Amino acid sequence: MSRAVRAEIGLSALRRNLLRVRALAPGCPVAAVIKADGYGHGLIRVARALSGADAFAVACIEEALCLRDAGFSHPIILLEGFFDSSELKVIARHELTAVIHHEWQLCLLERSASMTPIKAWLKVDSGMHRLGFPPEKSVAAWQRLSACANVANPVVPMTHLASADDPADDRTARQLARFDTTTATFGTGCSIANSAAIMGWPQTRRGWLRPGIMLYGVSPFICGRGEACQLQPVMTLHSALIAINYFKRGDSIGYGGSWQCPEEMPVGVVAVGYGDGYPRHAQPGTPVLLNGKPVPLVGRVSMDMITVDLRSQPQAAIGDPVVLWGRGLPVETIAEHAGTIAYELLCGVARSRVRFIETE
Repeated sequence: MSRAVRAEIGLSALRRNLLRVRALAPGCPVAAVIKADGYGHGLIRVARALSGADAFAVACIEEALCLRDAGFSHPIILLEGFFDSSELKVIARHELTAVIHHEWQLCLLERSASMTPIKAWLKVDSGMHRLGFPPEKSVAAWQRLSACANVANPVVPMTHLASADDPADDRTARQLARFDTTTATFGTGCSIANSAAIMGWPQTRRGWLRPGIMLYGVSPFICGRGEACQLQPVMTLHSALIAINYFKRGDSIGYGGSWQCPEEMPVGVVAVGYGDGYPRHAQPGTPVLLNGKPVPLVGRVSMDMITVDLRSQPQAAIGDPVVLWGRGLPVETIAEHAGTIAYELLCGVARSRVRFIETE
């Protein structure tokens, strides 16, 4: 029998989460963000499930070419644009859209030999301070792109919001005002809203939407759960009990002996660990679902195993099913207990060790 760890990917949940985006902003085109192997869910399976999106957004040309090789004809936006001149003809040949975020990219386009014009978005740094032209240089950059023979018009301005995941943070309103002032004369569409903005900032629901984490059923806010946002979890990570042991009061469990039994008790061993992508820094008390009911993690997470307190389930048996996150146990909960974010957990599941299974 193969190892019990498996990740079930609910395709219908992906489709329903896309419909949630549509319901929040009817009439807006949607560029589904499926970078990083579809946030760890599998690039091609996610693209197939989200084929109703108007476009896909990825980080780099390698991801885009995987989609083209799989037969997808959707517009594909390269969120980091191109990295050298050799990619320009590939972008043109495969009809990709490049985000232009820096002076060197603009200069390279202007200096390149004549080619089939490529589609371009211009990134305005309205306050994220990561990529993009500062507002005072964005108008000139947009004018140069619009006049460049190697660029197809119209050039779409975009920005990225740094704090939209906190509805109480007024920096989002300031970023939006800065972007609107900068692009007021452009007369083209735009792209502003990520998942958090789509859900929490109605004034950003215009132009191209770029939903990411919400498509995978995860809340885009600093606090909260996907279910409260009317989202459905897409990935459910499963395993099983492989051992049950009985220990005395004071016996230590796992590496370092940092957790000790407060009384005589059964301890279960689950076949999953940080080698599979379960977070090493998950603290004792982190819940897992055993037979559909929560039991707490005890001891440290190992490479291949975790240990759990079975006092609330004395009837537990070897082979009983365990859910690490997903349906019934939000991945956001595990992330909080591990001092990280749900994005990292989803992207970190080890495809070399974990079986991925598609379900409806």
